[in-house]
Amino acid sequence: MGVWSQIKNVVIGVAVGRTVIDTFGSVARVDGISMQPTFNPNNTVDFVFLSYIPVRFDSVKRGDIIVAVSPRNPNETIIKRVIGVEGDIVVSKKKNNTSGTKKIVPKGYYWIEGDHKGHTYDSTSFGPISKGLVVAKVSVIIWPPSRWQLLQSHHK
Repeated sequence: MGVWSQIKNVVIGVAVGRTVIDTFGSVARVDGISMQPTFNPNNTVDFVFLSYIPVRFDSVKRGDIIVAVSPRNPNETIIKRVIGVEGDIVVSKKKNNTSGTKKIVPKGYYWIEGDHKGHTYDSTSFGPISKGLVVAKVSVIIWPPSRWQLLQSHHK
């Protein structure tokens, strides 16, 4: 097998691999405590599979965990749970966990919150986020092996 044949095989392999990743999903590290105890309990570090298909087909629902572009810094992503979808009425909690005001989630938006109340930057701080900021749905914890699990959608 010649050098050009090997180069061609590598280029085709990279193109196919990139297409699969761009279409179906990728792996990401979850940093921080905002989603404890769902992720990073006992200060472990979780790696998760990000699925792009639910976002492309607009099938994200209440209770799903999503990754979105941060409204505070477009160079960062955040991981949060969808608490409300368009048309839902949510109660915006204050920092001290007391009830705040009722808000309707507008068309084309999600209300997202971290599972670790009081230690999260989420819709209680910045309001609902546009569906256009959502990058992926988190479907599986893949590392460490002792934490492997499919993530079920649930609303706390």
